[in-house]
Amino acid sequence: MKRVLTIAGSDSGGGAGIQADLKAITLLGGFGMSVLTALTAQNTVAVTAIHDVPLDFIAAQIDAVFSDIGVDAVKTGMLSNAEVVRLVASKLSEYKPSIVVVDPVMVAKSGDPLLAADARKTLAEFLLPEATMVTPNLPEASALIGWKVANEKEMRLAAEEIHQLGPKYVLVKGGHLEVEAVDLLFDGQVFHEFRSPRVETKNVHGTGCTYASAIATYLAQELDVVEAVEAAKRFITEAIRHGLSLGRGHGPTNPYAAVRQHLRN
Repeated sequence: MKRVLTIAGSDSGGGAGIQADLKAITLLGGFGMSVLTALTAQNTVAVTAIHDVPLDFIAAQIDAVFSDIGVDAVKTGMLSNAEVVRLVASKLSEYKPSIVVVDPVMVAKSGDPLLAADARKTLAEFLLPEATMVTPNLPEASALIGWKVANEKEMRLAAEEIHQLGPKYVLVKGGHLEVEAVDLLFDGQVFHEFRSPRVETKNVHGTGCTYASAIATYLAQELDVVEAVEAAKRFITEAIRHGLSLGRGHGPTNPYAAVRQHLRN
């Protein structure tokens, strides 16, 4: 069983963050481990409070996992501020895991900020060079490069610019497009397209967390990059299609949906 470490924030509502990551990793057959970077008081409507974990305790968690259990893949999510970004980047440089999937979490589905504005430059400068893959959605891609990404042509241009920041692969996700849901993977030379019909639903809380965790797990299980993204795209599409109408806001995706369908077959 492959060991997948998520370094991210906690979502008390269970739909995103560490909770979503561990669900996806487990359902896909990985052994999930976690390093908490922040605690959030969060539900489907809002993030009402954030408590940052002290830097020395974040470092202690990372050291504890790498020094004993070992790690086949790392997925990063909410890192909240520049100091946390620098710490995580330095630890990844120290331990050199072979797979690092960076989900550049910046804003919750409720619209509440999860990454300080001044930390975005730090993420681009320090963390992206450590990344096997970075998985920005359109607002995150826009923030990383400094101009608005609004269509498929601009997604390609954005992927090329982000690739120059250091990651081996860039996956720009088109879930915010008003037409077909297309994601573009760029390896520095070639683009690969991953398309699926758009699912009209408000229950998309945790989409990015679940998608990136699935990619990290599949990469740990030695699928090649294109196969890993294809499989993760199918997984997250089913999770969105069968999203859960919980709470008064954006309900969570349902990562169990694809597994349940497989068991029935």
